Amino acid sequence: MEIDPQLVKQLRGKTNAGFMDCKRALAEAGGDLDKAETLLRTKGIAGASKKSSRATKEGIVASYIHLQGKVGVLVEVNCETDFVAKNDGFRAFVKDITLHIAAAQPLYVSRDEVPAATIESERAIYAQQVKGKPEYVTAKIVEGKLDKFYSTVCLLEQGFIKNPDQTIKELVASKIAEIGENIVIRRFTRYSVGEPLSHESPPSPAAEG
Repeated sequence: MEIDPQLVKQLRGKTNAGFMDCKRALAEAGGDLDKAETLLRTKGIAGASKKSSRATKEGIVASYIHLQGKVGVLVEVNCETDFVAKNDGFRAFVKDITLHIAAAQPLYVSRDEVPAATIESERAIYAQQVKGKPEYVTAKIVEGKLDKFYSTVCLLEQGFIKNPDQTIKELVASKIAEIGENIVIRRFTRYSVGEPLSHESPPSPAAEG
């Protein structure tokens, strides 16, 4: 069926989804705007992972200064189109990410960025903690503790400060589902007055007990 461009525009305004996603949803819903919106939101989460390989060459760099200038955050978040980069919903999402970074103090975006030397150091500490247990038990415990370490220092694996039951990775996936475009938190910097100039060797949760 022929889809009215104005309906597509309205649906994009309500959902932030991509043009073609809105057009297909309206066609499937027989031109019913409310049904099309429901379809987009129902299918969105399932389709988020499919968008993860799509190029993200647009986006914004956002900043946040907290605690009377004691903490500052600079983050780059990418999306696919300039349309989404200028969207208020996307910008609010990026602002939430800066607030989270200021509060949760991640050191890396993902576990892929954690230096191999740091991982091996953590692994050795955990292995020493469970020394004497059967090898198969030791391996399982060490990996579990390493996962906990990642959830402490890696942004995507941290619980969102506004909803600790949801990780930042899950938050990103929900936003991808909402707008219909791939989103990537590319990089960030967090400064705190008086902190060391390098975090190449972050404090170990294992060492802290």
